[in-house]
Amino acid sequence: MSQEIINRVAKSKLETIDLEFFFPKTDRISFDLKPWLKEELFLLEKDFREKVKNFDWKSFDNKAVFIICSNDAIIPDWAFILVSSSLNNEGIVNVIGSKEILDIKLITDSISAFDFSIYKGKPVIIKGCSDQKIPLSAYSVLLEKLQHQAKSIMFGEACSSVPIYKSLKKSN
Repeated sequence: MSQEIINRVAKSKLETIDLEFFFPKTDRISFDLKPWLKEELFLLEKDFREKVKNFDWKSFDNKAVFIICSNDAIIPDWAFILVSSSLNNEGIVNVIGSKEILDIKLITDSISAFDFSIYKGKPVIIKGCSDQKIPLSAYSVLLEKLQHQAKSIMFGEACSSVPIYKSLKKSN
């Protein structure tokens, strides 16, 4: 007795969203203030401003930059802000802080720019397994955009998903 195996997942109207799709492929690099400090410990304003002014910021084209200081020097906030401003002037995406903060910014910007109306009234599953580490905050951003569109939202894989949201049926 042989029965045909039917793939119900493939036949369902379930839409899958993989957050890896929103994760930019942009190279992410650090900009460390430490080498621009006197003895890698002290910020001398005049010297620092000169280095910022003369640096080739275009060397970061097509990259995203996270601005840090890798030692325990006490750096005034304006120094980080000055570097960020110079990167902004060249149209280079940047954050003051860690690579994780940059990743959050990049994926948040990508999700925010996406038109989720294609999921209007549809059941959606947010893929649970990814090769890329997805910041948890990205799920909040995704839900904020998706929840106004989708009929229902689940998390995981089609064979074992967890319900997250179901729209209320509107009565006439």
